[in-house]
Amino acid sequence: MLNVRMVSKWIVNVCRMVMALVFIFSGFVKAIDPLGTQYKIADYLEALHMGSLVPQWATLGAAVVVAAVEFCIGIFLLFAIRRRLTSRLALAIMLLLTPLTLWLALANPISDCGCFGDAIVLTNWQTLWKNVALLACAAVVARKPFHMFRFVSESNQWIVINYSALFVILLSGWCLYDLPLFDFRPYHVGANIVAGMDIPDGAPQPQFETIFTLEKDGRQQQFTLDNYPDSTWTFVDAKTRQVSKGYVPPIHDFSIVQTDEWHTDITEQVLNHKGYTFLLVSPHLRDADDSRLDLINQVYEYATANGYPFYCLTASSEREMERWRDTTGAEYPFCLTDETTLKTIIRSNPGLLLLSDATIIRKWSHNRLPDEDKLNAPLERLDIGHLPSDTVAEKIITLLLWFVLPLALLTIADRLWMWTKWLRRKSGPKDREQREGVATG
Repeated sequence: MLNVRMVSKWIVNVCRMVMALVFIFSGFVKAIDPLGTQYKIADYLEALHMGSLVPQWATLGAAVVVAAVEFCIGIFLLFAIRRRLTSRLALAIMLLLTPLTLWLALANPISDCGCFGDAIVLTNWQTLWKNVALLACAAVVARKPFHMFRFVSESNQWIVINYSALFVILLSGWCLYDLPLFDFRPYHVGANIVAGMDIPDGAPQPQFETIFTLEKDGRQQQFTLDNYPDSTWTFVDAKTRQVSKGYVPPIHDFSIVQTDEWHTDITEQVLNHKGYTFLLVSPHLRDADDSRLDLINQVYEYATANGYPFYCLTASSEREMERWRDTTGAEYPFCLTDETTLKTIIRSNPGLLLLSDATIIRKWSHNRLPDEDKLNAPLERLDIGHLPSDTVAEKIITLLLWFVLPLALLTIADRLWMWTKWLRRKSGPKDREQREGVATG
């Protein structure tokens, strides 16, 4: 019986750890990219024909809440906090998400569910099987929640609860104000756009199949090129479908069309430019934040004075461009680029990129644009004219110091406190017996 109980505890705690890690990672990648999560929620609403019913502020708020809930449930599972309630919440979430991903797999209304943001992109079928496995884990944990062993005593759980919630909300707020802490998209700082568009030699090419509908003696039948019949059959219709995608480069939809009289494609001109290029990015100018217009114009004047090309990339209509010019006094040229591409390039509207020989060396949100104090010399002589010195490793270390280390120290202190409390309780009766023996002696 003892062995069965021990095996049951091991199974519950393995399932609990798997769920905790998945929930923490899923919540974290959503929290550091709240705009990306908002875009994915908008995709779901469009697939359900509800896109026009929900305002943008609501989808953005939902993005922050979803990230915080996932992250906190993962932390609570990891530390076995409020075990019955947490396990039931996790089970309820999986009961909701699994049928949803089944619909995604069958109907395929969007390309991927976005459960891990841009960090790990799963197909809809992969997402379904992942959720089926998590649902099974959630059912196991919810059935025996008290088999989960604690890392922190019940009296100190409030610290983990409040600290985790505060951390993830502040993290989302900062990444919304600035830019995502980690950039998993192909347009990250250090990426060369030209190299991202290259297709390697020998890479698999997309494969297509043509289905021919032919008729003979009043009977229609479908054929391919491999079994195409003789000339006694009469052609009716032909349809071509893609049977295999082949290699798709990380950057495959980047183009810049200048809004002049001839709508000139200047993609090659921009990417082949030797030196620095500023790109102001705004998917839609009507939604762009206009609180930093003076800094945008200052950057444009700086670029013009130093001979650096400056373009505004947008998917806006001509009317929106004219309204923006009238409002801001903008003199920089406007160019058309795909809306999804612009949203992928930078999570800010507007946002600013600095290219050097087609390599992205800097990205700024509209809240962090460089001012005249930072643009006081040619870019070759400035720090912002070169790749930033902070690395991914430094960001991870900072994250560990701000979140993981405090919780680790709390866990160690709590376990030591519980251990000393246990020692005092264990030695208490012996001490009383000794004192009573001395007194009677």
